[in-house]
Amino acid sequence: MNWINKHSLVLISLLSFCSLQAQELNFDVKVNAPNLKTTDPRVFSDLEASISEFINNTKWTDDEFEDHEKIEGSINITIAEELSSTTFTADFFVQSLRPVFNSNYTTQLLNYVDKDVPFDYTERQPIRRSEDVYFDNLSSVLTFYVMMVLAYDYDSFAPQGGEKYFEKANAIVNSIPLSVAEADKAWSNEKGRGRRFQMVSDLLSPRVKPLRQTIYEYHRLSLDAMVNDADKSRAIMTSALTTLAGVEKDYPNSLVMQMFADSKNSEIIEIYKDAPRGEQSKIYDIMIKLDPARANLFNDIK
Repeated sequence: MNWINKHSLVLISLLSFCSLQAQELNFDVKVNAPNLKTTDPRVFSDLEASISEFINNTKWTDDEFEDHEKIEGSINITIAEELSSTTFTADFFVQSLRPVFNSNYTTQLLNYVDKDVPFDYTERQPIRRSEDVYFDNLSSVLTFYVMMVLAYDYDSFAPQGGEKYFEKANAIVNSIPLSVAEADKAWSNEKGRGRRFQMVSDLLSPRVKPLRQTIYEYHRLSLDAMVNDADKSRAIMTSALTTLAGVEKDYPNSLVMQMFADSKNSEIIEIYKDAPRGEQSKIYDIMIKLDPARANLFNDIK
């Protein structure tokens, strides 16, 4: 009986420790292979399970997250081409969500498609955390986007709160061998092609700091307070979005500005469709500059 009691206490202690060490992410992972030709479908089922395990069961930060505090999101991977039975290119769609306080509403923080990502994978191949060392392209790409998800989430709760994780994402970019960057141009510093390089470079640039301040004000000071005082919260949001007009003027066609518009355009339209006419016109003018290709979307607040 004493032996059982002692081991029960050990088990309870271990469970309590695991609870305190709860992981940060709760992501839905899907791998689709619509044009499968030669590869055994089990490879992609195994890949889906491995990515889910890697993302959701890795402890990524030193902070403690309760289950209800976990960052929700999804990664959908569509196999675009089979170069061999173990070599592929795929489109990675990454989305992360943030709950809005005192509501059942969730808002998008990251909504991005990384196209034509090359990687190798064999069944039961380990996926490894790759913060400052390179193992393989799949591990580095997934670790990079985990850091981006964390950085955006932390930025939405505190001014520049995600700096540590943007720095980690930058370290991943810097760890990529030249030969890999030549095969996967998204890592490259070649102008106009290095999407991942440009993404994190922009977000760490002093010129783009106002965007990160806007992310904080938009979410923490505006959306989170919207249920208590919609007019005041919307005024804060208008001020925050106005700041982006200056960033766009000084740094036109920035990838991260387009990413912000991609994640927020529908939400902004919904928030401002019943706003006073003057506010609508101001936001319309800002958003068609940030997202000119889809200017027609903002006709409801024109």
